[in-house]
Amino acid sequence: MAKLEEKLTEMLNPGVEALGFELVGIEFVRAGKHSILRVFIDHENGISVDNCADVSHQVSAILDVEDPISTEYNLEVSSPGMDRPLFKEKHYVDSVGEVVQVRLSMPMDDRRNFKGKVLACDNGVVSIEVDGQQFQLAVANIEKGNVVPTFE
Repeated sequence: MAKLEEKLTEMLNPGVEALGFELVGIEFVRAGKHSILRVFIDHENGISVDNCADVSHQVSAILDVEDPISTEYNLEVSSPGMDRPLFKEKHYVDSVGEVVQVRLSMPMDDRRNFKGKVLACDNGVVSIEVDGQQFQLAVANIEKGNVVPTFE
């Protein structure tokens, strides 16, 4: 996770939790002049549009006071969705048995992209099976990870 996302997570987590939601993760995407700040929230009973609006108001108020982002940006608050982003080790633990797509910061075996089934996650290492071959990926080396939705 980049420094800005870490700082924003620490800053926004208490406000999101105060409303009764889990802050799943944050993405800050630079897109030319206008960047996007994506805040992913979850709750055991699911997320509604009204929940997203409530969290958006809370997050906006915090960002207006703290002002941690110097460029223009649009705030998006949403549920993680079917292709749930994976930010923390806990997310990989919860995804055991599911197919995920990950991109590494530093290549391993001359590759950065892996798509396969999560076999286990323990002590900061994700075990993933790709085409019958097992790989041990350090969570700290994962730049981006998502669950790959399956439709059965």
